[in-house]
Amino acid sequence: MKKPYFKRNPQDPAPLTGSVKRCIRFEEVDMLTIAWHGHYTSFFEDARVHLGQRYGLGYMDLFGQGILAPIKTAHVDFIRPLKFMDEITIQGILHYSEASRINSEYIIKNPQGKIAATGYTVQMMLNTDYELHLTQPDFYKHFCDQWKAGEIK
Repeated sequence: MKKPYFKRNPQDPAPLTGSVKRCIRFEEVDMLTIAWHGHYTSFFEDARVHLGQRYGLGYMDLFGQGILAPIKTAHVDFIRPLKFMDEITIQGILHYSEASRINSEYIIKNPQGKIAATGYTVQMMLNTDYELHLTQPDFYKHFCDQWKAGEIK
């Protein structure tokens, strides 16, 4: 059993999830005919975009509120190789945080349903002058309050 990427407090609401399916394209494999390691963060991005659309936290939703959310940290644990034309499932898991950041975890499964990779990203919130928000911006705080109240699932 692997160590969780994000610490979860008992009072935190359940993580929000969503998943997408996609095929490994020819341009994404290397000479070994497996998905090149550098593409895995792009696979994570497919799930992150899906979560953003599903919960109203996409880049443009945040940008419309004067919030920039660049990636600060990205991590990948490789478990099994993915091959050309594999239909993969990428699950995105949004973890609650009181901080001014978005913690996302990812699980990539191969066509047989076995875990091929896991990982996470951390997005920090900046204002449009590229200054770090030291507390949650109002838009995100409202979202987190609704999430904690059970209004977002």
